Amino acid sequence: MADPSAHPAAPSPDAGAPALVPARWYDGLSSKGQPALVGLSAGARGPTLTLHPLAPGATPRAFGFREVDWPESWSADRLPQRIVVDLRDHGSLEIEAVSAWQAAMHAAGHRPGIAQRMQTRWTVLAATVLASVLALVLFYRYGTPWAATQLTRHVPIAWEAALADRAMQQMDQGTLKASTLPTARQAQLRERFDALAAQARTLPPRYSGYAPRLQLEFRQGMGANAFALPGGRVVMTDGLAQAAAKNGLSDDALVGVLAHEIGHVVHRHTTRTVVEQGVLNIGLGLALGDVSGLLSTGGALLTGLAYSRDHEREADCYAIALMGQAHLPTAPMADLLLAIAHDEDKKHPGKPSEDKGQSDPPKRSPSIEPGGEGLLSLLNSHPGTVQRATELREGRAPHCAR
Repeated sequence: MADPSAHPAAPSPDAGAPALVPARWYDGLSSKGQPALVGLSAGARGPTLTLHPLAPGATPRAFGFREVDWPESWSADRLPQRIVVDLRDHGSLEIEAVSAWQAAMHAAGHRPGIAQRMQTRWTVLAATVLASVLALVLFYRYGTPWAATQLTRHVPIAWEAALADRAMQQMDQGTLKASTLPTARQAQLRERFDALAAQARTLPPRYSGYAPRLQLEFRQGMGANAFALPGGRVVMTDGLAQAAAKNGLSDDALVGVLAHEIGHVVHRHTTRTVVEQGVLNIGLGLALGDVSGLLSTGGALLTGLAYSRDHEREADCYAIALMGQAHLPTAPMADLLLAIAHDEDKKHPGKPSEDKGQSDPPKRSPSIEPGGEGLLSLLNSHPGTVQRATELREGRAPHCAR
Protein backbone atom coordinates (compact mmCIF):
# COMPACT_ATOMS: atom_id res chain seq x y z
CA MET A 1 0.00 0.00 0.00
CA ALA A 2 0.96 3.60 -0.30
CA ASP A 3 2.70 5.01 2.76
CA PRO A 4 1.85 8.71 2.89
CA SER A 5 3.48 9.08 6.31
CA ALA A 6 6.82 7.86 5.00
CA HIS A 7 6.54 9.70 1.68
CA PRO A 8 4.22 12.72 1.88
CA ALA A 9 2.08 13.58 -1.11
CA ALA A 10 3.96 15.53 -3.69
CA PRO A 11 3.03 19.20 -4.02
CA SER A 12 1.84 20.69 -7.25
CA PRO A 13 4.60 21.04 -9.75
CA ASP A 14 6.70 24.16 -9.27
CA ALA A 15 10.18 25.33 -10.14
CA GLY A 16 11.79 23.45 -7.25
CA ALA A 17 9.99 20.10 -7.73
CA PRO A 18 11.39 17.18 -9.72
CA ALA A 19 10.49 17.03 -13.38
CA LEU A 20 7.19 15.26 -13.93
CA VAL A 21 6.79 12.54 -16.54
CA PRO A 22 3.47 12.10 -18.37
CA ALA A 23 1.87 8.67 -18.00
CA ARG A 24 -1.41 6.78 -18.14
CA TRP A 25 -2.53 5.19 -14.90
CA TYR A 26 -4.50 1.93 -14.95
CA ASP A 27 -5.86 1.67 -11.42
CA GLY A 28 -7.01 -1.95 -11.74
CA LEU A 29 -10.65 -0.98 -11.28
CA SER A 30 -11.27 0.26 -14.80
CA SER A 31 -9.88 -0.80 -18.16
CA LYS A 32 -9.59 2.83 -19.16
CA GLY A 33 -6.33 4.55 -18.44
CA GLN A 34 -6.32 7.89 -16.63
CA PRO A 35 -3.89 10.65 -17.56
CA ALA A 36 -1.36 11.32 -14.82
CA LEU A 37 2.02 12.83 -14.06
CA VAL A 38 4.77 10.95 -12.25
CA GLY A 39 7.44 12.53 -10.06
CA LEU A 40 10.56 10.71 -8.87
CA SER A 41 12.59 11.75 -5.84
CA ALA A 42 15.66 10.39 -4.09
CA GLY A 43 14.94 8.22 -1.06
CA ALA A 44 17.00 6.44 1.59
CA ARG A 45 16.82 3.04 -0.17
CA GLY A 46 16.31 4.26 -3.73
CA PRO A 47 13.92 6.43 -5.79
CA THR A 48 10.41 7.13 -4.49
CA LEU A 49 7.48 7.69 -6.81
CA THR A 50 4.68 10.22 -6.51
CA LEU A 51 1.62 9.75 -8.71
CA HIS A 52 -0.37 12.86 -9.69
CA PRO A 53 -3.68 11.78 -11.27
CA LEU A 54 -5.02 14.52 -13.50
CA ALA A 55 -8.66 13.67 -12.90
CA PRO A 56 -10.61 16.48 -11.17
CA GLY A 57 -10.43 16.18 -7.37
CA ALA A 58 -7.82 13.38 -7.41
CA THR A 59 -5.08 13.58 -4.80
CA PRO A 60 -1.43 12.59 -5.28
CA ARG A 61 -0.23 9.21 -4.02
CA ALA A 62 3.29 8.48 -2.79
CA PHE A 63 5.01 5.11 -3.10
CA GLY A 64 8.20 4.03 -1.36
CA PHE A 65 11.02 2.29 -3.21
CA ARG A 66 9.92 -1.21 -2.17
CA GLU A 67 6.29 -0.59 -3.15
CA VAL A 68 7.11 -0.38 -6.85
CA ASP A 69 8.31 -3.04 -9.28
CA TRP A 70 10.77 -0.84 -11.13
CA PRO A 71 11.33 -1.54 -14.84
CA GLU A 72 14.82 -2.26 -16.12
CA SER A 73 17.05 0.51 -17.40
CA TRP A 74 17.75 0.54 -21.11
CA SER A 75 20.54 1.80 -23.29
CA ALA A 76 19.89 5.28 -24.67
CA ASP A 77 20.46 3.83 -28.15
CA ARG A 78 17.83 1.10 -27.74
CA LEU A 79 14.97 2.63 -25.79
CA PRO A 80 11.64 0.75 -25.99
CA GLN A 81 8.55 2.54 -27.28
CA ARG A 82 6.90 2.38 -23.87
CA ILE A 83 7.52 0.96 -20.42
CA VAL A 84 5.18 -0.30 -17.72
CA VAL A 85 5.64 0.45 -14.04
CA ASP A 86 3.86 -2.01 -11.74
CA LEU A 87 2.28 -0.38 -8.68
CA ARG A 88 1.04 -3.76 -7.43
CA ASP A 89 -2.32 -3.31 -5.63
CA HIS A 90 -2.65 0.15 -7.12
CA GLY A 91 -2.50 -0.86 -10.77
CA SER A 92 0.20 0.12 -13.21
CA LEU A 93 1.60 3.04 -15.16
CA GLU A 94 2.19 3.09 -18.89
CA ILE A 95 4.84 5.59 -19.94
CA GLU A 96 5.70 6.54 -23.52
CA ALA A 97 8.12 9.33 -22.64
CA VAL A 98 10.84 6.77 -21.96
CA SER A 99 13.74 9.20 -22.28
CA ALA A 100 12.16 11.54 -19.74
CA TRP A 101 11.54 8.59 -17.39
CA GLN A 102 15.17 7.47 -17.67
CA ALA A 103 16.41 10.99 -16.97
CA ALA A 104 14.09 11.32 -13.95
CA MET A 105 15.28 7.96 -12.60
CA HIS A 106 18.90 9.03 -12.94
CA ALA A 107 18.19 12.37 -11.27
CA ALA A 108 16.52 10.51 -8.38
CA GLY A 109 19.73 8.55 -7.74
CA HIS A 110 18.81 5.26 -9.37
CA ARG A 111 21.80 3.21 -10.51
CA PRO A 112 21.20 0.04 -12.51
CA GLY A 113 22.56 -3.22 -11.09
CA ILE A 114 25.31 -5.25 -12.69
CA ALA A 115 22.81 -7.48 -14.53
CA GLN A 116 21.13 -4.47 -16.15
CA ARG A 117 24.44 -2.86 -17.04
CA MET A 118 25.55 -6.12 -18.69
CA GLN A 119 22.44 -5.94 -20.89
CA THR A 120 23.00 -2.34 -21.91
CA ARG A 121 26.80 -1.97 -22.11
CA TRP A 122 29.00 -4.53 -23.84
CA THR A 123 32.08 -3.29 -21.96
CA VAL A 124 30.46 -4.23 -18.64
CA LEU A 125 29.44 -7.61 -20.08
CA ALA A 126 32.98 -8.29 -21.35
CA ALA A 127 34.55 -7.25 -18.05
CA THR A 128 32.13 -9.46 -16.10
CA VAL A 129 32.81 -12.47 -18.33
CA LEU A 130 36.57 -11.98 -18.01
CA ALA A 131 36.30 -11.63 -14.24
CA SER A 132 34.19 -14.81 -14.06
CA VAL A 133 36.68 -16.78 -16.16
CA LEU A 134 39.56 -15.50 -14.01
CA ALA A 135 37.69 -16.47 -10.86
CA LEU A 136 37.08 -19.99 -12.22
CA VAL A 137 40.75 -20.37 -13.19
CA LEU A 138 41.90 -19.25 -9.75
CA PHE A 139 39.35 -21.52 -8.10
CA TYR A 140 40.57 -24.46 -10.18
CA ARG A 141 44.29 -23.81 -9.84
CA TYR A 142 44.51 -22.67 -6.22
CA GLY A 143 41.13 -22.78 -4.49
CA THR A 144 40.28 -26.42 -5.11
CA PRO A 145 43.66 -27.91 -4.07
CA TRP A 146 43.73 -25.71 -0.96
CA ALA A 147 40.16 -26.61 0.02
CA ALA A 148 40.78 -30.31 -0.65
CA THR A 149 43.94 -30.27 1.46
CA GLN A 150 42.13 -28.66 4.39
CA LEU A 151 39.16 -31.04 4.17
CA THR A 152 41.44 -34.07 3.85
CA ARG A 153 42.92 -33.27 7.27
CA HIS A 154 39.60 -34.22 8.82
CA VAL A 155 39.10 -37.55 7.00
CA PRO A 156 39.64 -40.39 9.52
CA ILE A 157 42.11 -43.18 8.77
CA ALA A 158 39.33 -45.70 9.44
CA TRP A 159 37.43 -44.37 6.43
CA GLU A 160 40.54 -44.67 4.26
CA ALA A 161 41.13 -48.24 5.45
CA ALA A 162 37.54 -49.21 4.65
CA LEU A 163 37.88 -47.65 1.18
CA ALA A 164 41.13 -49.57 0.60
CA ASP A 165 39.54 -52.85 1.69
CA ARG A 166 36.65 -52.44 -0.74
CA ALA A 167 39.01 -51.49 -3.57
CA MET A 168 41.24 -54.52 -2.98
CA GLN A 169 38.25 -56.86 -2.85
CA GLN A 170 37.04 -55.57 -6.20
CA MET A 171 40.49 -55.83 -7.82
CA ASP A 172 41.10 -59.31 -6.37
CA GLN A 173 37.86 -60.42 -7.99
CA GLY A 174 38.88 -58.86 -11.29
CA THR A 175 42.30 -57.94 -12.65
CA LEU A 176 44.50 -59.09 -9.75
CA LYS A 177 45.47 -62.62 -8.77
CA ALA A 178 47.52 -64.10 -5.96
CA SER A 179 51.27 -63.48 -6.28
CA THR A 180 53.50 -66.30 -7.52
CA LEU A 181 56.70 -64.74 -6.22
CA PRO A 182 58.53 -67.17 -3.90
CA THR A 183 57.83 -66.60 -0.22
CA ALA A 184 61.49 -65.91 0.46
CA ARG A 185 61.58 -63.26 -2.27
CA GLN A 186 58.46 -61.59 -0.86
CA ALA A 187 60.02 -61.59 2.61
CA GLN A 188 63.22 -60.05 1.21
CA LEU A 189 61.33 -57.20 -0.49
CA ARG A 190 59.06 -56.69 2.50
CA GLU A 191 62.11 -56.31 4.73
CA ARG A 192 63.44 -53.57 2.45
CA PHE A 193 60.02 -51.92 2.47
CA ASP A 194 59.77 -51.97 6.27
CA ALA A 195 63.21 -50.38 6.56
CA LEU A 196 62.10 -47.67 4.12
CA ALA A 197 58.89 -47.13 6.10
CA ALA A 198 60.98 -46.63 9.24
CA GLN A 199 62.97 -43.93 7.43
CA ALA A 200 59.71 -42.31 6.28
CA ARG A 201 58.74 -41.76 9.92
CA THR A 202 61.81 -39.54 10.34
CA LEU A 203 60.70 -37.12 7.61
CA PRO A 204 58.40 -34.17 8.43
CA PRO A 205 54.77 -35.34 8.09
CA ARG A 206 52.64 -33.84 5.31
CA TYR A 207 49.58 -33.95 7.58
CA SER A 208 50.13 -33.38 11.28
CA GLY A 209 49.11 -36.42 13.32
CA TYR A 210 48.64 -38.62 10.25
CA ALA A 211 50.69 -41.80 10.73
CA PRO A 212 49.13 -44.75 8.86
CA ARG A 213 50.62 -48.21 9.21
CA LEU A 214 52.56 -48.84 6.00
CA GLN A 215 52.32 -52.39 4.69
CA LEU A 216 53.41 -54.07 1.46
CA GLU A 217 51.37 -56.68 -0.40
CA PHE A 218 52.04 -58.65 -3.58
CA ARG A 219 49.71 -59.47 -6.46
CA GLN A 220 49.92 -60.77 -9.99
CA GLY A 221 48.37 -58.72 -12.82
CA MET A 222 48.47 -55.18 -14.24
CA GLY A 223 51.87 -55.86 -15.81
CA ALA A 224 54.90 -54.14 -14.26
CA ASN A 225 53.23 -51.92 -11.74
CA ALA A 226 52.82 -50.80 -8.16
CA PHE A 227 50.14 -48.67 -6.55
CA ALA A 228 49.16 -47.18 -3.22
CA LEU A 229 45.79 -47.35 -1.52
CA PRO A 230 44.65 -44.92 1.16
CA GLY A 231 45.43 -45.82 4.74
CA GLY A 232 48.95 -47.18 4.14
CA ARG A 233 48.55 -50.22 1.87
CA VAL A 234 51.05 -50.50 -1.01
CA VAL A 235 50.76 -53.21 -3.66
CA MET A 236 53.57 -54.43 -5.94
CA THR A 237 52.90 -56.71 -8.90
CA ASP A 238 55.04 -59.68 -9.82
CA GLY A 239 55.63 -58.04 -13.20
CA LEU A 240 57.47 -55.13 -11.60
CA ALA A 241 59.89 -57.40 -9.74
CA GLN A 242 60.39 -59.46 -12.90
CA ALA A 243 61.05 -56.34 -14.99
CA ALA A 244 63.81 -55.25 -12.60
CA ALA A 245 65.41 -58.70 -12.71
CA LYS A 246 65.10 -58.93 -16.50
CA ASN A 247 66.96 -55.64 -16.94
CA GLY A 248 69.67 -56.52 -14.43
CA LEU A 249 68.63 -53.84 -11.94
CA SER A 250 69.20 -54.08 -8.21
CA ASP A 251 66.45 -54.02 -5.63
CA ASP A 252 67.20 -50.32 -5.13
CA ALA A 253 65.11 -49.77 -8.28
CA LEU A 254 62.11 -51.46 -6.65
CA VAL A 255 62.72 -49.64 -3.38
CA GLY A 256 62.64 -46.34 -5.29
CA VAL A 257 59.24 -47.22 -6.75
CA LEU A 258 58.00 -48.15 -3.27
CA ALA A 259 59.28 -44.80 -1.96
CA HIS A 260 57.17 -43.12 -4.65
CA GLU A 261 54.12 -45.07 -3.48
CA ILE A 262 54.77 -44.19 0.16
CA GLY A 263 54.75 -40.58 -1.04
CA HIS A 264 51.20 -41.12 -2.35
CA VAL A 265 50.18 -42.50 1.05
CA VAL A 266 51.83 -39.73 3.07
CA HIS A 267 50.31 -37.02 0.87
CA ARG A 268 46.92 -38.82 1.01
CA HIS A 269 46.57 -38.44 -2.75
CA THR A 270 43.71 -40.90 -3.20
CA THR A 271 41.68 -39.22 -0.48
CA ARG A 272 42.54 -35.78 -1.83
CA THR A 273 41.44 -36.86 -5.30
CA VAL A 274 38.04 -37.93 -3.98
CA VAL A 275 37.68 -34.66 -2.06
CA GLU A 276 38.94 -32.56 -4.99
CA GLN A 277 36.37 -34.08 -7.32
CA GLY A 278 33.66 -33.26 -4.81
CA VAL A 279 34.87 -29.67 -4.45
CA LEU A 280 35.15 -29.34 -8.24
CA ASN A 281 31.66 -30.68 -8.84
CA ILE A 282 30.20 -28.31 -6.27
CA GLY A 283 32.19 -25.35 -7.61
CA LEU A 284 31.35 -26.03 -11.25
CA GLY A 285 27.73 -26.62 -10.35
CA LEU A 286 27.54 -23.22 -8.64
CA ALA A 287 29.38 -21.54 -11.51
CA LEU A 288 27.56 -23.23 -14.41
CA GLY A 289 24.21 -23.80 -12.74
CA ASP A 290 22.03 -26.24 -14.63
CA VAL A 291 23.56 -25.42 -18.01
CA SER A 292 24.90 -28.88 -18.62
CA GLY A 293 25.74 -31.89 -16.51
CA LEU A 294 28.09 -33.01 -19.27
CA LEU A 295 30.00 -29.74 -19.04
CA SER A 296 30.41 -30.15 -15.31
CA THR A 297 31.53 -33.78 -15.63
CA GLY A 298 33.96 -32.98 -18.42
CA GLY A 299 35.43 -30.08 -16.50
CA ALA A 300 35.90 -32.24 -13.42
CA LEU A 301 37.59 -34.93 -15.52
CA LEU A 302 40.08 -32.57 -17.15
CA THR A 303 40.94 -30.78 -13.93
CA GLY A 304 41.18 -34.10 -12.10
CA LEU A 305 43.83 -35.24 -14.60
CA ALA A 306 45.79 -32.04 -14.02
CA TYR A 307 45.69 -32.60 -10.26
CA SER A 308 46.89 -36.17 -10.83
CA ARG A 309 49.97 -34.77 -12.56
CA ASP A 310 50.66 -32.64 -9.49
CA HIS A 311 50.25 -35.69 -7.27
CA GLU A 312 52.76 -37.65 -9.34
CA ARG A 313 55.29 -34.85 -9.05
CA GLU A 314 54.74 -34.67 -5.29
CA ALA A 315 55.26 -38.43 -4.99
CA ASP A 316 58.46 -38.24 -7.05
CA CYS A 317 59.76 -35.42 -4.86
CA TYR A 318 58.94 -37.45 -1.77
CA ALA A 319 60.75 -40.49 -3.22
CA ILE A 320 63.84 -38.34 -3.85
CA ALA A 321 63.75 -37.05 -0.27
CA LEU A 322 63.08 -40.47 1.28
CA MET A 323 65.76 -42.25 -0.74
CA GLY A 324 68.21 -39.51 0.25
CA GLN A 325 67.25 -39.96 3.90
CA ALA A 326 67.92 -43.71 3.56
CA HIS A 327 71.21 -43.03 1.69
CA LEU A 328 69.96 -44.96 -1.35
CA PRO A 329 70.38 -44.02 -5.03
CA THR A 330 67.43 -42.95 -7.17
CA ALA A 331 69.13 -43.69 -10.50
CA PRO A 332 68.08 -47.40 -10.50
CA MET A 333 64.43 -46.32 -10.24
CA ALA A 334 64.94 -44.05 -13.27
CA ASP A 335 66.47 -46.94 -15.21
CA LEU A 336 63.51 -49.16 -14.30
CA LEU A 337 60.99 -46.58 -15.53
CA LEU A 338 62.79 -46.23 -18.86
CA ALA A 339 63.15 -50.01 -19.25
CA ILE A 340 59.42 -50.56 -18.68
CA ALA A 341 58.60 -47.78 -21.17
CA HIS A 342 60.93 -49.38 -23.72
CA ASP A 343 59.33 -52.80 -23.23
CA GLU A 344 55.86 -51.30 -23.72
CA ASP A 345 57.00 -49.60 -26.92
CA LYS A 346 58.21 -52.94 -28.29
CA LYS A 347 54.83 -54.52 -27.50
CA HIS A 348 52.99 -51.76 -29.42
CA PRO A 349 55.31 -50.74 -32.29
CA GLY A 350 52.50 -49.13 -34.27
CA LYS A 351 51.58 -46.71 -31.49
CA PRO A 352 53.34 -43.50 -30.49
CA SER A 353 55.49 -43.88 -27.41
CA GLU A 354 53.33 -43.58 -24.33
CA ASP A 355 54.11 -42.16 -20.95
CA LYS A 356 54.72 -45.61 -19.51
CA GLY A 357 56.55 -46.71 -16.44
CA GLN A 358 54.13 -45.14 -14.01
CA SER A 359 53.91 -46.86 -10.69
CA ASP A 360 50.17 -46.58 -10.24
CA PRO A 361 47.13 -48.40 -11.66
CA PRO A 362 46.87 -47.92 -15.43
CA LYS A 363 44.97 -44.84 -16.53
CA ARG A 364 43.20 -44.44 -19.84
CA SER A 365 45.35 -41.55 -21.01
CA PRO A 366 45.92 -40.61 -24.65
CA SER A 367 49.22 -41.75 -26.18
CA ILE A 368 51.84 -39.03 -26.29
CA GLU A 369 55.58 -38.72 -26.62
CA PRO A 370 57.28 -38.71 -23.20
CA GLY A 371 57.44 -35.15 -22.02
CA GLY A 372 55.31 -34.03 -25.00
CA GLU A 373 53.65 -30.64 -25.07
CA GLY A 374 50.26 -29.39 -26.08
CA LEU A 375 46.73 -30.57 -25.41
CA LEU A 376 47.56 -34.28 -25.37
CA SER A 377 50.22 -33.67 -22.76
CA LEU A 378 47.70 -31.83 -20.61
CA LEU A 379 45.32 -34.76 -20.83
CA ASN A 380 47.96 -37.24 -19.70
CA SER A 381 47.94 -37.87 -15.97
CA HIS A 382 51.68 -38.39 -15.57
CA PRO A 383 54.69 -36.19 -16.29
CA GLY A 384 56.85 -37.41 -19.21
CA THR A 385 58.83 -40.55 -18.45
CA VAL A 386 62.09 -39.16 -19.83
CA GLN A 387 61.72 -36.00 -17.76
CA ARG A 388 60.94 -38.02 -14.63
CA ALA A 389 63.87 -40.36 -15.21
CA THR A 390 66.25 -37.43 -15.69
CA GLU A 391 65.14 -35.82 -12.44
CA LEU A 392 65.31 -39.10 -10.52
CA ARG A 393 68.78 -39.89 -11.85
CA GLU A 394 69.99 -36.48 -10.72
CA GLY A 395 68.22 -36.85 -7.37
CA ARG A 396 66.55 -33.45 -7.64
CA ALA A 397 63.81 -31.61 -9.56
CA PRO A 398 63.03 -27.90 -10.03
CA HIS A 399 59.50 -28.32 -8.67
CA CYS A 400 60.59 -30.07 -5.47
CA ALA A 401 60.72 -27.96 -2.32
CA ARG A 402 64.27 -27.47 -1.07
